[in-house]
Amino acid sequence: MPDEDLRAYSEIVIDHFRHPRNAGVLVDANAVGEDRNPVCGDHMRLMLRIDGGAIAEARFQTRGCPAAIATSSMATVVLTGMTIDDAAQLKRQDFVDAVGGLPKAKIHCSVLAAAALKKALAHYRAQTPASQSA
Repeated sequence: MPDEDLRAYSEIVIDHFRHPRNAGVLVDANAVGEDRNPVCGDHMRLMLRIDGGAIAEARFQTRGCPAAIATSSMATVVLTGMTIDDAAQLKRQDFVDAVGGLPKAKIHCSVLAAAALKKALAHYRAQTPASQSA
């Protein structure tokens, strides 16, 4: 498949696509969420290490277009250091804004990050007693 034309993307998207931050497996993750877009085939796995009610580390594995990879990368940057309560408030538009916007046809890529985050936080809360999750 030919490379997608990057001219439609912000410099932030291009930078995070070409130089993704925090890509790879987080071995000691205690929160993991995955999401897949059945239409385009993009897939994201978000791994978090939560300590003391905050996200101490975030990593991702994403298969997809430049926008999916860039929003996944930016999500890990945004999430690192954030409390889980604040992270739970994030919406897909927050990820779009963080990368400087996305073309209308690529907004669905931000849904991957938001959905994977929601699933990772649910995973964490399901395995962590309430007294330890905050």
